[in-house]
Amino acid sequence: MDDALAFPALVLTLSGQLVQEIHGRVSQQGFEDLRPAHGFAFARISLGDATTADLAEHLGVTKQAAAQLVEELVRKGYVVRHPHPRDARARLLGLTEAGWAATRAADQAARAAVAPWREALGEARFSELVADLARLTSPGPIRPAW
Repeated sequence: MDDALAFPALVLTLSGQLVQEIHGRVSQQGFEDLRPAHGFAFARISLGDATTADLAEHLGVTKQAAAQLVEELVRKGYVVRHPHPRDARARLLGLTEAGWAATRAADQAARAAVAPWREALGEARFSELVADLARLTSPGPIRPAW
């Protein structure tokens, strides 16, 4: 087996499974109107100082696509826009109480979703795997995403 080819396939498979598991658990907790893409948006917004342009960069989408996503989340009551203190054209994004509740639900769902992995690998190996993956990711704040 070629590890260089196996690694991306395995990581992508696990990633897809994880996103679906977290999304399913979040939906079961009463957030049926959210999609996995919303979780990735919440992850960036929860760090603070996020504009629609920042969100677009984080999600790897156009500013127009990010603006549509933000509008949807505002309409659903998960996100609010605040005046930007240094740029009159921009708005800072923040989570509402419903947005924070969904984020807490996603955090709980993420812990539950990886519990079988933690058990299968053991606590020490799981921690080593997390550390290894953290070394391979680009620098910056790590916030769980669902």
